[in-house]
Amino acid sequence: MSKALLAALPLPLRLLLALVLLLLLCLCALSTGSVPIAISGLLGLAPLNEMQETVLWQLRFPRLVLSLLAGAGLALCGALLQNASRNPLADPYLFGIVSGAALGATIATIVLPQWQLLTPLFAFFGALLAVFLVLLIGASSRWQRLESLLLCGVAVSFMLSAITTTLLYLSEPFAANRVMFWLMGSLSQASLTHVALISPLVFITLLLGLLYRRQLDALVLTDESARSLGVNVRPLRLVILLLCAAVSAAIVAFCGGIAFVGLMIPHLVRSLFGLSSVALLLGSVWLGAVFLTGVDTLSRSLLPDQELPIGVLTSAIGSLFFLSMLFKYRRG
Repeated sequence: MSKALLAALPLPLRLLLALVLLLLLCLCALSTGSVPIAISGLLGLAPLNEMQETVLWQLRFPRLVLSLLAGAGLALCGALLQNASRNPLADPYLFGIVSGAALGATIATIVLPQWQLLTPLFAFFGALLAVFLVLLIGASSRWQRLESLLLCGVAVSFMLSAITTTLLYLSEPFAANRVMFWLMGSLSQASLTHVALISPLVFITLLLGLLYRRQLDALVLTDESARSLGVNVRPLRLVILLLCAAVSAAIVAFCGGIAFVGLMIPHLVRSLFGLSSVALLLGSVWLGAVFLTGVDTLSRSLLPDQELPIGVLTSAIGSLFFLSMLFKYRRG
């Protein structure tokens, strides 16, 4: 019903509705928190006091932009990987990115506490290490089966998680709790520096995805069909994996583990906007940004004087979503 209703609307009207929804959600995110800020103050219709100005521009605005970028980036990577692998369960985290980032953060926090301020950098390189191991194993088997690459990602993830768990077990409880909280995902440390580091990766990945939209549409078919259409399958798939790895590693390094966004959002976009690569990529960027911003606002509103880790909410919503999908397919 929703898909038929959207299809009946003209394209400019659909774009306008999407923009209005995103703007309303942004206003809600900026006004919500322990320091209330009226919508009229955000729109410049009423003055803000000094505390509200500080909270708005130093805390909430960087957090809002980071949530938009992180949601858009994770959903975009999920859409690209699902198309490239023809696997509806493909997700950036299946390649061990979270486990690698967790190992890097654990090393910076526990093994090398003098480097604790560089925890995001260690997490980033840990995530890239996990992807390198997965690609190395995949290259050794000559990329004969893409499913084996996903299984390699699961194996590398478990291996790195085992190392991380051992380090946490041997460490002090306070340091271990700090790492565990980071793994749950949070945008509380957001800054414009994080935004400046993540945004180029997301925009470059989106731009290349749109430029190679026809090749991505061909990848949904079999590899033989894509080659017959002139697509160089193996290099294109490798570039997609590397771009998604870089984007996901940067997001995980600054935001921690935020599960199910890259897995769930592309499925919703396909049901709403169709299967073409342009609709899938642009819809995933929009809906991913809307979803994560909404969840982050909810995480700051559910409990008084504290906030829930954002990864807890995304995992709960994602698990309920896939249970509903399972029952829907079973009835079908």
